[in-house]
Amino acid sequence: MSQVILVRHGQANSEARDETSYDRLSSLGHQQARWLGEHFATSGEVFARVYRGSLRRHAETAHAMGFDAAQEDARLDEMAFFQLATLLQQQHGVGFPRERDAFATHLPVLLEHWRRDEIAQAPETFAQFETRVREALDDIAAGEGRALVVTSGGLIAMAIRHVLGLDVPAMAQLCLSVENSSLHRLQPVQGGLSLMQFNALPHLEHPQRQHARSHL
Repeated sequence: MSQVILVRHGQANSEARDETSYDRLSSLGHQQARWLGEHFATSGEVFARVYRGSLRRHAETAHAMGFDAAQEDARLDEMAFFQLATLLQQQHGVGFPRERDAFATHLPVLLEHWRRDEIAQAPETFAQFETRVREALDDIAAGEGRALVVTSGGLIAMAIRHVLGLDVPAMAQLCLSVENSSLHRLQPVQGGLSLMQFNALPHLEHPQRQHARSHL
């Protein structure tokens, strides 16, 4: 197996309330990705393979990092949060979150309803999301050489759930913790993958870049 480095996309349109509107980087998101690409270049990080999801924010992040040739894989796309949240509100009366504190309360409820197949007409089931993430991760890890993967926070949380055997509440906490443009390293250990680094932001550690950290 090979080392896999997961990267969350740069900050997207945090004011959006639907999938399409959210799916583009903000000016800060473009800058975060450029700084990360510069960090890789100056630190000597080399990747044999680079992958990204099929979403616009994945492509824009990979481009700003300098990886235009990244291989697209739709299995690396985010869960359809806005669609799921809309269905949850319509079917169970759980209001759509409007601020971060409300989001932190809302997400575990959404994930539990989704996991129990209590959200009718969901674009995919929780089990289907879990399966595609696991299969994509296993396929990438089976390749030769270190792999860089540009994806989304929910997918990173699901990948870590798979590696560590976490429950859904713990996965929800991971989703809330993953910062934009952060790094997460999965290292082969005894025939499987182990989490060796979580939420690293080496490109934002300079005091003059502290303002550039973001979650949503």
